[in-house]
Amino acid sequence: MLDARFLYYWMASHEFRSQVDIVSRQIDMAEYVNLRDQRRMHITVPPVPEQRAIGHVLGALDDKIDLNRRMNETLEAMTRALFTSWFVDFDPVRAKMEGRDTGLPAYIAGLFPNRLVASALGHTPAAWQIGTLGDVAVSPRTGVDRAELHDETLYVGLGHMPRRSVALTDWEKIGSVSSSKSRFEKGDILFGKLNPHFHKVGIAPVEGVCSTDILVLRGKSPALSSFVLSLVSSPEFIAYTSGTSTGTTMPRTSWKTMSSFELCVPTDQVTRAFHDAVRRFWDAIAGNVHASRTLAAVRDGLLPKLVSGQLRMHAVRGGG
Repeated sequence: MLDARFLYYWMASHEFRSQVDIVSRQIDMAEYVNLRDQRRMHITVPPVPEQRAIGHVLGALDDKIDLNRRMNETLEAMTRALFTSWFVDFDPVRAKMEGRDTGLPAYIAGLFPNRLVASALGHTPAAWQIGTLGDVAVSPRTGVDRAELHDETLYVGLGHMPRRSVALTDWEKIGSVSSSKSRFEKGDILFGKLNPHFHKVGIAPVEGVCSTDILVLRGKSPALSSFVLSLVSSPEFIAYTSGTSTGTTMPRTSWKTMSSFELCVPTDQVTRAFHDAVRRFWDAIAGNVHASRTLAAVRDGLLPKLVSGQLRMHAVRGGG
């Protein structure tokens, strides 16, 4: 008898993958193994209670990784909602115009004007200026040759970046990766400029280098970083970069194009209040990313030992 969860993890093990590779080479069809060949595979089968215990331990690690991912989705959604409320819909301004409670602490509510005025972008808060992304953000072009980098340098390629999530969870040591790269610092914004409609925008949780298909951005001041990140990861900005990209088969945007994006620039006090309100969310996202990578490393270290029987789980037999 095989426990379903144990079988799932066995199919992620070296024991299974090595047999798949052998069969694939024999039939010259990469990654394809028919049901008949699968039935002929050899599997190390511990007693059912131990199978369940193994599945429980490895599954608990995966469950926590998934919980961290969902927490990050919630934190990002909360930040997006606040950004939209303050800087797109101008809810605090409209509330004050209508004599309603803004729902904000008095010291923050006092930072917003009580009227909208006509502007090139429609009706915008009084005293806020019409400007461009280039007024609030920079793209430091710190290029570096591969030969100058140590093999342990951390590298982010476009393929590492998830779609529609600022939680950048994947990177690697540069190793044999070749060609010139761009250097970035922890906390910088990484924006995938190749096929920008893929919506690859994230916070750098580490420092390292990235592909030249990724633009490195940062706010002109620390207080602007949350505003800039929320802006360039918004659907509206992605639509702008997608619509203005050049190239047919491999469309790309550029900092020149991105920096020309028009926006309503809030006062310094408001962007600072926004940063103070949401930076703990960004910090929590980064913390969850690092925690999940640690959990994944523990899982990947335990998996072959547990599945092969090198590490036994007699003490928790029957768990799960």
